[in-house]
Amino acid sequence: MRVAVIGSGPAGLYTAEALIKQSEGPVAVDVFDRLPTPYGLVRYGVAPDHPSIKSIANYLQRVLESPSVRFLGCIEFGRDVTRADLLQCYHAVVYATGAMTDRRMGIPGEDLPGSVAATDFVNWYCGHPDVAADRFEIDAEAVAVIGVGNVAVDVVRILARAAPELRPTDAPENVIDILGRSQVRDIHMVGRRGPAQAKFTPKELRELGALDNADVLVRPDEVELDEASAALTEKNRQVRTNVEVLSGWASRTRTDKPRCINVRFWLRPAEILGTDRVEALRLERTRLDENGRVVGTGEYEDLPVQMVLRSVGYQSIPLPEVPFDESGLTVPHEAGRVLDGGGIALDGEYVAGWLKRGPTGVIGTNKSDAAETVRSLLADEPALRESRGDSPPSVESLLEERGTSLVTYDDWLAIAAEEEELGRSLGRERVKIVGWDRLLTACRRPS
Repeated sequence: MRVAVIGSGPAGLYTAEALIKQSEGPVAVDVFDRLPTPYGLVRYGVAPDHPSIKSIANYLQRVLESPSVRFLGCIEFGRDVTRADLLQCYHAVVYATGAMTDRRMGIPGEDLPGSVAATDFVNWYCGHPDVAADRFEIDAEAVAVIGVGNVAVDVVRILARAAPELRPTDAPENVIDILGRSQVRDIHMVGRRGPAQAKFTPKELRELGALDNADVLVRPDEVELDEASAALTEKNRQVRTNVEVLSGWASRTRTDKPRCINVRFWLRPAEILGTDRVEALRLERTRLDENGRVVGTGEYEDLPVQMVLRSVGYQSIPLPEVPFDESGLTVPHEAGRVLDGGGIALDGEYVAGWLKRGPTGVIGTNKSDAAETVRSLLADEPALRESRGDSPPSVESLLEERGTSLVTYDDWLAIAAEEEELGRSLGRERVKIVGWDRLLTACRRPS
């Protein structure tokens, strides 16, 4: 059986792994990606100062090195290959492209220069080829990061670190240079709800408090718990730990450290103020109503900042010709089987990861998610074989006819080797190559 997986991030590669492990018969899996590099969010979404999480790539590497799995990079779904192409060339197709864009806040001033998506900033400091190396020049003295999830904490931590602290990581050299020129002194992390409703994990939170380069301050009145929050704290160990950590910080005062992180709660963005660029962020005080929903109190505060980074969630985007639920921003499915507009399962089409369930869970959550999808696919195997036969047409022949050049796993290894060589030349272990041209040159492909 031949299966195409669209996306080489954790969801796609856990799907490939489950296919070759669970199937009773031989399965050939082709993993497609529009980038010349695999691993998706692990490479371009995990902060460079988190090597333990990035080491997941070592596990995923073993999946790509399986004789039954191939990596086909620089192939964009909908441009280089279509849905119809893949359904002709494979017994089944699994869509696993993740959630690639950020949610907007929908407030006045959101498009002012200096107001950007945290995803753009994360992609920049992770060296994503879609983001120009000079995309950011951090000349703001005060920055607001909207959101209290792990991505927001990552962004705050990178902004707060001294540039030399990133030299042991694989952060691009241009990123370290620009962060070394950063003018940031105050960083405000803003949450609409209270500390009990924050989405960051205790480990991520504690890392903020251990930074050598920045103080962390919390307002005592903003970590006081209402009745509902107190009940949630009693029931949930992670919440309880978060509240304990934050309450401990409420007694801190600012020292002579060069930067200060202000963790704020019960505030929602109402407007970004400025004429030619961001000058301030207007925030409305909030509370929870009797139904647990956030409501405004009519009390406002203007926070003087020159940069706003919104980290209020990721969302998936529709794939060409693939069913998409615009309300839930996911592909409709039943146990991973893609459903059409009438709720009928489509022959040979499946979905996994954030595109399937929305941007929830951690990287490891994709493993059990992929396993469910693969169980459905393998249960359908007899019908898939009957409808497509034992030898569907070759996708390589199709790409060759169109003059489409793909990047193989060996090409990716050439990129990895060049990154290691670049690191040695700079006195570092490994340094990411930045930009499409350099990546394609490294793997000997025309740009």
